[in-house]
Amino acid sequence: MDVKKKNEWALILGGSSGLGLATAKKLAKHGFHILIVHRDRKADFKEITNDFKEITSNDVRFEHYNIDVTHIEKRTQTIQAIKQLITPEGFIKVLVHSIAKGSLKPMYSPEENVLDLQDFQITLNAMALSLYDWTKALLREGLFADDTRIISFTSEGNTRAWQGYSAVSAAKVTLEALTRNIALEFAPLGIKANCVQAGTTETKAFQMIPGHDTIKKNALKRNPNGRLTVPEDVANAVYLLTTDEARWITGTIIKVDGGESLQ
Repeated sequence: MDVKKKNEWALILGGSSGLGLATAKKLAKHGFHILIVHRDRKADFKEITNDFKEITSNDVRFEHYNIDVTHIEKRTQTIQAIKQLITPEGFIKVLVHSIAKGSLKPMYSPEENVLDLQDFQITLNAMALSLYDWTKALLREGLFADDTRIISFTSEGNTRAWQGYSAVSAAKVTLEALTRNIALEFAPLGIKANCVQAGTTETKAFQMIPGHDTIKKNALKRNPNGRLTVPEDVANAVYLLTTDEARWITGTIIKVDGGESLQ
């Protein structure tokens, strides 16, 4: 453990699986205390608990909250609980946004239900606007460090059109815009904010995308390194963005895809 991080916490929104969980494990290995906000069914708790045990095996403090990140009252209650847990000595050095909650309905189908305004609103609220809501609330409570790093996760669906991905695609583009503006407007407070654009990664969320098998096959063909991205690749990049050496990187989108997007 890096003893310099004894009072530094990482808060991962959506950290019970996929990129968020891999990031939590990686940061714990480097001495960050971990806070995870997630939304899971009780039936999945056994698997989740085993993953959480791996985090605590690094001799760091850990707490998790099973709530909907978009619920205003739950967010307020959770942030107050976090404040009581980590203050007065501790502060949040890293905020990671890894929410995968969105509609995968098509825009047009003669057989299936299609996207409506509510589907877009739910998707954008969870996968984009919640980043600003949490950032603003944590800032109001004085929980951020002087040199906080905010990292959000986007995908190649920000520019590519995939069947059934339009609501999520709109959310990703919104998330990128919010991240850039957080980097600009909160810079006087020492906050740095970046998006990580992961390559095709076989997470639970990815497997729910219509036609994901075809997307996977195409990604393997395009990737010059001959494999898909794994969550640990992304977690490694997030950790690099938390280091002192990365303090001049802000307001950008960093591709972590092994060259998949080159062709």
